[in-house]
Amino acid sequence: MAPLLNLSSTLMCPHGGTVSAICANTRAKAGGGFILRSGDTFTIAGCPLNISLAPHPCVQVQWVQASRKARAAGAAVLTSASVGLCVAADQAVQGTVLVTNTQTRVSGT
Repeated sequence: MAPLLNLSSTLMCPHGGTVSAICANTRAKAGGGFILRSGDTFTIAGCPLNISLAPHPCVQVQWVQASRKARAAGAAVLTSASVGLCVAADQAVQGTVLVTNTQTRVSGT
């Protein structure tokens, strides 16, 4: 069982950009913060990636694997084991999201 992600969780792109979540869940909490779900919006700021000397930053996270069993407000929740792909504006996949910190009181599968 992996800890659930909430609004206090710290997520980054593999190049050091900061992930911000816009959570539609206003009912279920874990560790004092609203639980993040796969359908929430995740944007990335500050990604320094350059390809051939041209900026090509990560701009959003697309989740491809959420919790198989745990749900909140009708949608699959995200855990520290969930897989999210960091993508550029042209939808090019540039790596997986890194979970660097999250609450540890509530877990799920």
